[in-house]
Amino acid sequence: MTQAQRFLALEDDLAVINQHYQTQHWSDGLPIVPPTLERVEQMLSWVEGKPQEVVAHLAPGFGPATFELIAVNAVMAGCPANLMPALVAAVKAVAQAPFNLQAVQATTNPVAVWVLLNGPMAQTLGFNAGVNCLGEGTVANATLGRALRLLLRNVGGALPGEMDRTTHGQPGRISFCCAENAALSPWESFHQERGYDQSESVVSVVAVEGTMNMNSHSKDALELLRIFALTMIHPPSNEYTHGGEPFLLLSPEHAHIFASAGMSKTDVKTHLWEMSKMPAHYMGQRDFERLQVSRKAELGVVGPDDRIPITTRPQEIQLVVAGGAGTHTVYMPCFGNSRAVSERFELRA
Repeated sequence: MTQAQRFLALEDDLAVINQHYQTQHWSDGLPIVPPTLERVEQMLSWVEGKPQEVVAHLAPGFGPATFELIAVNAVMAGCPANLMPALVAAVKAVAQAPFNLQAVQATTNPVAVWVLLNGPMAQTLGFNAGVNCLGEGTVANATLGRALRLLLRNVGGALPGEMDRTTHGQPGRISFCCAENAALSPWESFHQERGYDQSESVVSVVAVEGTMNMNSHSKDALELLRIFALTMIHPPSNEYTHGGEPFLLLSPEHAHIFASAGMSKTDVKTHLWEMSKMPAHYMGQRDFERLQVSRKAELGVVGPDDRIPITTRPQEIQLVVAGGAGTHTVYMPCFGNSRAVSERFELRA
């Protein structure tokens, strides 16, 4: 079968095309851009590899994410063609074992996949790292996040009510993507912490349960840490049950308060780790029993008055600087049974 024969013949009418895609459960409920042969080939021109070459198998259905299928879903999401290398990197990242895509895709938890961009290509490709970076209005952020979600549905087979069993879901499951505002960060960037060079462009994927705005006008670093730590403490939490990897999306203003007090990223993480320890008796009894099983190797026998750390080590609390002006930081509780994965990418010459 030729590449052209693999494509549908539909009436050249957006309403008809979108109705067909909705009926086949290929869309997320929003209108799609028809993935014509010409558009798909343009997308494929930005990557090396044959159309039917498999990049990864995506859980829970373990469908093969070929370059062609990645391109088709990228077109449907409205991606500019030059985002294709970043999307391929994101697909490779979610399929790696530490991310635990099987659990992320099939859980009743509302977890969504957050795509984080670092490095020079983040700016070149137009990703928003500043004002409203998690919101609407930026093509790169909106379409890359949406393309990955479409692939998780259409190739991974995670359709709501079928293999996707999330109780409520969340808006981030439509699209969830931004870049780090490295230019306004007083510290090394997230990808540099993970061993990449500043000159490298990197996509990271994170399994995030949601977002919590932390609005504090405090200018005192230790007071700010106390406020953040109290927000992180929440008894019905996968992070305390399993030992998680929480992310704080720090506003540049809050990051500079810590840096001005002489604190490194490691200092901030260490303070937060100690201050966010939660008395085990805060948890419901059955949740406490799950904790005792899940973290026994790490914590040993846990009593109701023991204080439980949110992560196994301070280093697993992750700090990313992003956003515009304002006294806001976003707490992102994570899935617990997942770890962020990063992949380098580059544009073809």
